[in-house]
Amino acid sequence: MKNIIHVSGKRKKAIARATLKPGKGIIRVNKQNIEVYTPALARAKIMEPLQLAGDVAKKVNIDVNVYGGGWQAQSEAARLSIAKSLVEFTKSTELKKKFIEYDRHLLIADVRRNEPHKPNDSKPRAKRQKSYR
Repeated sequence: MKNIIHVSGKRKKAIARATLKPGKGIIRVNKQNIEVYTPALARAKIMEPLQLAGDVAKKVNIDVNVYGGGWQAQSEAARLSIAKSLVEFTKSTELKKKFIEYDRHLLIADVRRNEPHKPNDSKPRAKRQKSYR
C-alpha cells in the first residue's frame, strides 16, 4: 500500500478526513459520489480545488469523511482536506501557489470560532440592561 495520503481539515465544528490514493478520479464525500452531493453550493465549493488542480485530480481517488457542524462548514472543511492532500500528493510548489492565489483558505484553516456565552447572561457580547428607576 504505497502512496496513500491521509489529511484532515477543520472549519468551525466540522472535521473532514481525506484519503487520497492513485486511481481513476473518483471523488466521494461520506461514501456519496461528488456528482450527487447536495446542496449544489456545497458541491461547487468542494469541486474548487479539483478544478484548479486539473489533470492531477483525474489520476487520484479521494474519499472524504466529514462530520460535525453545518453543511457550509462541512463543505469548507472537505475542500481544505482535498486541497491539502492534492498538494502533498504532487509535492508541487506551483499547485500550492495556485491554491493560495485563488483562495488562502484552500490550504490554511480558518481559525475563527464562535465566542462563548458569558456567565449570568444570554449572549456573548450584549450585556443585560440595568434600570435604576
